[in-house]
Amino acid sequence: MLGNIVKVIVDRPLGTYHPIHKDIYYSVNYGYIQGIIAPDGEEQDAYILGVNEPVEEFVGRVIALIHRFDDVEEKWVVAPEGVPFTKDEIMKQVEFQEQYFHVEIIM
Repeated sequence: MLGNIVKVIVDRPLGTYHPIHKDIYYSVNYGYIQGIIAPDGEEQDAYILGVNEPVEEFVGRVIALIHRFDDVEEKWVVAPEGVPFTKDEIMKQVEFQEQYFHVEIIM
């Protein structure tokens, strides 16, 4: 999946809070890839980096996978074409949610 172009439907826009865990603030757009089912039985989740305003959907390239050692699913990281991020930069942007898991970033 790395390197593929995907469309992310945003259900948690930048600047909003998690619907259940009210202390989790979304500092990036977050959503899912329609039609791709993850191991948890839900559509594949994705973080959108490099887009600094709330959006409803976004088409971009999968630049990384966040593998959770203590969960059944991975999160995809999607960014605009040609916008590079390092592993450290990715972690800083997704840490608001990934801090609760043991993760590795695969690029």
